[in-house]
Amino acid sequence: MGNKLRRVIISGGGTGGHIFPAISIAHALKKLVPGIDILFVGAKGKMEMDKVPAAGYRIIGLNIQGINRSSIIKNLLLPFKLFQSVRAARRILKEFKPDVVVGVGGYASGPVLHAAGKLGIPYLIQEQNSFAGITNKKLGAKADKVCVAFDGMERFFPKEKLLVSGNPIRHDAVDIAGKEFEAKELFGLDKSKKTILVTGGSLGARTLNNSMLSGLKHLKDAGIQLIWQCGNYYYEELKALIEKEDNYHVWLKPFLHRMDFAYAAADLIIARAGAGTIAELCAVGKPVILVPSPNVAEDHQTKNALALVEKDAAQLVIDGEAVEHLINDIVLLLQDKTKCKRLSENIKKLAKLDADEVIANEVLKLAGKT
Repeated sequence: MGNKLRRVIISGGGTGGHIFPAISIAHALKKLVPGIDILFVGAKGKMEMDKVPAAGYRIIGLNIQGINRSSIIKNLLLPFKLFQSVRAARRILKEFKPDVVVGVGGYASGPVLHAAGKLGIPYLIQEQNSFAGITNKKLGAKADKVCVAFDGMERFFPKEKLLVSGNPIRHDAVDIAGKEFEAKELFGLDKSKKTILVTGGSLGARTLNNSMLSGLKHLKDAGIQLIWQCGNYYYEELKALIEKEDNYHVWLKPFLHRMDFAYAAADLIIARAGAGTIAELCAVGKPVILVPSPNVAEDHQTKNALALVEKDAAQLVIDGEAVEHLINDIVLLLQDKTKCKRLSENIKKLAKLDADEVIANEVLKLAGKT
């Protein structure tokens, strides 16, 4: 194929769980082929329209939406928007002329991969979850390669197309070696006490916040400190409630810009079970209690969490039982050093640190450059 400049389209987004892996793949492609031309295609009004340009890449937005489960009227425009998006995706592909297309899931991924299939452009799907979404399942039959993060995905995709690559991670976020002392200084923590990190993702999680709020006294009595990432939406309300109490053992923030320090300071991590979060937790290798969000398609977070629980690599608390049981489970687990060590060792075994590079190499193979 000579030294022809490679052109790649990466499509998808909607949440950080789709966007951060997409950006990691783009970075890996640029590292392997510095002159590569990468274009992102996302959904108008979604967070990728800000995050992708901030990472240094061009993005075009499609006028696409998902099914609105709370309003039938809003779904009336869906077929029209879908048809319009497929036409727009087809036009983008014809103008940009990519050698290969990558779909990471999310609204924009479907129309772009569908159009690529019709135009005979090879495409790769990166499925982050242990339970494949509807769009990816449909498009998987015609995909040239499907990169997955969990075993047993031949339930959803042709076995010969599968590659267990793992999920791409933010390497700066999981680089925690030798940072514990500095991290505890930064957060103003007592170095003699146990520390838990609670993170509900970039948007926060109401269940985790309510669980922490109801158990602050219990944690304090047990001598446990808390780094609490609560989300922008909940921050002011929680800050006001916490200030009424003597809560010097709580470090509350709407968003954590230095996840490496938060992970480094923690003895135990409480989190949702999004695929991107799990990939980072495996790399960090600390004991984890997962509280899967029930508000996601096909309940895939519970399935993600169970994939770890079955390997004795995490504990699971059901969302509906978290307010009642989570704090107690935290205290009991921190008291059980043997179990903490076992969970930590087992989750670390599941880490795949080079997923971004493995996927990038597959993309380049499809583009005709090995």
